[in-house]
Amino acid sequence: MEFIDLKTQLARIRTEVDQRIATVLNHGQFIMGPEIAEFESKLADFVGVKHCLTISSGTDALLIAMMALDIKPGDEVITTPFTFFATAETILLLGAKPVFVDIEPDSYNLDPNLLEAAITPKTRAIIPVSLYGQCANLTAINTIAEKHNLPVIEDAAQSLGAEHHGKRSGGLTTISCTSFFPSKPLGCYGDGGACFTNDDDLAERMARIRLHGQKGRYNHVELGVNGRMDTLQAAMMLPKLAIFEEEISLRQQHASLYNQLLTKHVKIPQVESYNLSVYAQYTIEVERREELQANLQAKGIPTTVHYPVPLDKQPMLAKENWGNFPISEQAAKKVLSLPFHPYLTEQQIQLVVSSIIKFYQ
Repeated sequence: MEFIDLKTQLARIRTEVDQRIATVLNHGQFIMGPEIAEFESKLADFVGVKHCLTISSGTDALLIAMMALDIKPGDEVITTPFTFFATAETILLLGAKPVFVDIEPDSYNLDPNLLEAAITPKTRAIIPVSLYGQCANLTAINTIAEKHNLPVIEDAAQSLGAEHHGKRSGGLTTISCTSFFPSKPLGCYGDGGACFTNDDDLAERMARIRLHGQKGRYNHVELGVNGRMDTLQAAMMLPKLAIFEEEISLRQQHASLYNQLLTKHVKIPQVESYNLSVYAQYTIEVERREELQANLQAKGIPTTVHYPVPLDKQPMLAKENWGNFPISEQAAKKVLSLPFHPYLTEQQIQLVVSSIIKFYQ
């Protein structure tokens, strides 16, 4: 059993992908070719924003977003400790300081009730992470941010296609950043990412920053990076985007079956009433996690943990006192992600569930 099955998806769209690759190879515009603009336009329409800029990776998208907002050494940026390291890494790369706020126990997303207490005169931005495919409570977070005149950057690496109060992830904050890492709900065949915004000035600035700060050829008006996504990646993602709505529906169907079968045995994912999740992962909470993982692996069922160590406990950061985050620490000890992708079969889900139930019996 595959944890994420990209082969079945590729078999479905292989003809279109091959045709797209051949087109790029023939026209030879491997950097910023026409497929980049086509993909950006279609993805902006999908999300419901004015501007989409493809970026070399989700990590670079976060970096470019903060550079466009003038995050500088000594600034503070509020985020969650329960996420992948890139969220804090990009803050640190700019010389700023991450300020961690604990998560909600059910959504695993930044707790808005703890947010305002973390804001100081040095705070320059808030980066909530929309984890496991579900948006953070961005309505509440935006309200607090507006009160303090702070921009919000949604880390939507796992939530592209999700909805919050009827609006799609990516179009809910000042800037939103996503990742096209192959395992994401909408993934490429390498590294890639995107920034979204409705702000014309920010879009123009991010476009410059991703191209070495250029405003016209060889006219470098500010510090930038090489943050462009390859034309081939955009070309190969266009067929994926065409089936993305259907794959989201399949993800939700599979999650519903998992929920129905597991609800009496483990803590299943809790999706807020105002959200629709794309289930980037199907993540449960369990006891005796390592034993369960070994038991499932012996039966050919792969699992993984997103994430076993909160950011404040990572070796690079652990020497400093970042505060206490008991909900994040508890989640890190119990969460377990099960095999999940649009092409799971009911029989595979039944096998995973029956194996979990038998383990605990």
